[in-house]
Amino acid sequence: MQPHGHHARNWAKGLGVAVLTALAIGIPSDVIDTGLFSRMVPVRSWEYVALPVVAVLAGVWAAIPRRAVRTRANAGVLGSLTGALFAVACPVCNKIILALLGASGALSIWAPVQPVLAVVSVLALVAAVVVRWRQRCDGVSCAVAESDASYESAERTPSA
Repeated sequence: MQPHGHHARNWAKGLGVAVLTALAIGIPSDVIDTGLFSRMVPVRSWEYVALPVVAVLAGVWAAIPRRAVRTRANAGVLGSLTGALFAVACPVCNKIILALLGASGALSIWAPVQPVLAVVSVLALVAAVVVRWRQRCDGVSCAVAESDASYESAERTPSA
């Protein structure tokens, strides 16, 4: 089991990631109305649900202790969060979508795809949380792995 301080630190990190995720996705998409951005299409009800779900999943993922940093897993979560941003963003305000589909295509083609993208992003985040949970540190295994890494590092470092 992890010491209490590490447990609290992990959940504090998870809370921070959840809040930052909500702000990083919610403000530019104008799901969180700040006056900094505006939308041509009103926020749809499912976007108010998708944003906190994505933020909580990102926070839980970040809070689960891990054995080592896995770049591939981090890239997958970042891709899911990017997908969530595209899912809740205004379909007509997205310059990439407008360039590819035009305004009518953004509304007739892209807007109906956005809820599907939100579900895919949420499912990918759920999968990331499950994988990280299965590979989490229990405190003892991480301590052993860290001490092994420290020992190997000390062996490689030349003595003065």
